[in-house]
Amino acid sequence: MGQTIELTAADGFKFPAYVATPAGKPRGAVVVLQEIFGVNSHIRSVADGYAAEGYLAVAPATFHRVKQGVELGYTEADMKAGMELKAAVESLPAPGVLPDIQAAIDHAAQAGKVGIVGYCWGGLLTWRSACLLKGLSAAAPYYGGGMTAGDEPARKPTVPVLAHFGEQDHWIPLDTVEAFKKAQPGVTVHVYDANHGFNCDQRGSYNEAAAKLARERTLAFFAQHLV
Repeated sequence: MGQTIELTAADGFKFPAYVATPAGKPRGAVVVLQEIFGVNSHIRSVADGYAAEGYLAVAPATFHRVKQGVELGYTEADMKAGMELKAAVESLPAPGVLPDIQAAIDHAAQAGKVGIVGYCWGGLLTWRSACLLKGLSAAAPYYGGGMTAGDEPARKPTVPVLAHFGEQDHWIPLDTVEAFKKAQPGVTVHVYDANHGFNCDQRGSYNEAAAKLARERTLAFFAQHLV
């Protein structure tokens, strides 16, 4: 269903993106932003899942500016490597990796209106994209690490946002989620009886019930805003 293509950011930087194409005419597009583990088999399967729902799905390799060909698993060593790569990308001069995400949005727009979804670090990038990038119609960050901290809750999204968090997530304390909700009354926030990474069926923290409900809500959200 999917293939890897090369995209070019506004500054000329070239990077790969996994693209999954729906069987018929696309009903819109979804940009899928990776966790700290790269565009691995899980992220490709997420993109394939959106393609199966009728969307053109584009998953850009957001680590490519600091390291090429990253595809990690979910061991402790993988977690350490992923966190180091995330820190390296976050240390890039502004606008960092946002031009790459913009290029993915621009490519996806051939299919119609574009939504964006991201997990873990990709959730944080999804939030930033909803506030800073052009061409989006909806954004759905999952347990965006950092989006409830620092200056992030003060950003102003330009599109509807549906945010998913886990109440057992030790990376994102629940009190910061509550503060984020107060700071962002226009954002729809759902909290699940689940841990960080609950959507990923390759992680020990996978929660099938929470993942299913969050996916149903996200699909309904995109169906509403990407028509």
